[in-house]
Amino acid sequence: KKAELEMKDYISGKKRSFKTPIDLQGTEFQKKVWSELIKIPYGETRCYADIAKAIKSPKAVRAVGSANGKNPIWIIVPCHRVIASNGDLAGYAGGVAMKKKLLKAEGAIG
Repeated sequence: KKAELEMKDYISGKKRSFKTPIDLQGTEFQKKVWSELIKIPYGETRCYADIAKAIKSPKAVRAVGSANGKNPIWIIVPCHRVIASNGDLAGYAGGVAMKKKLLKAEGAIG
């Protein structure tokens, strides 16, 4: 119920982060990636290489992309804030159009 209320507030622009406790299920690597995604501030983006460096696996850029794709909680764990190093939006489980819409709503892109 709390997550639902927070999601409504996020969508309406009243909330920028989530406090609902989450219990992510995945590999240790995936959990490292997802934990790093949660640290990306509202309105900002990071590239896959940034995430790989942050988790001390700088050569694991593709694995970071794969972990992103397996993220079970798309908005609370904001994988939409991860873009390609050349600025392309790249893939998103919810579709690139949705990723673009979320990033525009957050002011991360014009």
